[in-house]
Amino acid sequence: GEATARNISKSDVVRERLAQGAGPAGANGRRSSLWSRMRDLVIASDRLPRDLSSNKKHLRGYGKNRSH
Repeated sequence: GEATARNISKSDVVRERLAQGAGPAGANGRRSSLWSRMRDLVIASDRLPRDLSSNKKHLRGYGKNRSH
């Protein structure tokens, strides 16, 4: 990942990206969203189904008690 490549901690990468949002707006007059700055740190989207939020079959069994 980025932290390994730059030889810094993951926390440092997160702090840098959070600080980016606190700065002035970009050329288009808008700031980037927190999600757009953190997306690659939060989730590997290539491993998820494209219809995760819209296909109810992915929710089947969600929230049910699991045996411990």
